[in-house]
Amino acid sequence: MYQLLALFIFSTSTIANAFHIVLAGGTGQMGRSLSSSLVADGHDVTILCRNAFLASTPSRVTSEFGWLGKTFLEQHPSIKLRDWDGGDLLDIVGQDWMGWQEDTLSKADAVVNLVGGFTEQREMATERIIRESYRVNPNVLQISVGPMEDELDMIQPVVAKPIKVDRLNKCEEMVRMNCANFECMRLEANCIEKGCDEIKKVIYDRLS
Repeated sequence: MYQLLALFIFSTSTIANAFHIVLAGGTGQMGRSLSSSLVADGHDVTILCRNAFLASTPSRVTSEFGWLGKTFLEQHPSIKLRDWDGGDLLDIVGQDWMGWQEDTLSKADAVVNLVGGFTEQREMATERIIRESYRVNPNVLQISVGPMEDELDMIQPVVAKPIKVDRLNKCEEMVRMNCANFECMRLEANCIEKGCDEIKKVIYDRLS
């Protein structure tokens, strides 16, 4: 009976302290693991993606865009997809990207930037998130996630490592200079579960 009571208290306290977490670039492996883990803890997750339709198809259509799949989303109804512009207003591919700031960003308790590749897209996405957060939700917790510097050669190999290092540092500096509540994290690229736990710890420690 005491075990059931303890479980009930834990469950109700988790729901009572539920957060709304926004993941930018959350259709990759880290985003899949982090989003499913967060909703298992009782939180709501919205993933900002460049094309929600392609991210939710039964089978992956193209490697050009992130993909979670219809089955995954049906198994995790608290995970929502939201089209956004990704910071590049000249390369918008989502069908319904307008208004993502007001209906998603303004309600967020934390925004986790998982946009990868470390091309110019990462810089534009970071700047866009920061600027729109300042406008609609200036005190939201901003978490910038990047790989260890010595692992950057594994990511976007066609881009020279010094350029990727400079972009990663520039994105983190934008966060530090413009966000009141933030955390910049460097995680091991191939340790997905460990990385998710570290991100969740920051969220829970800072928001609790």
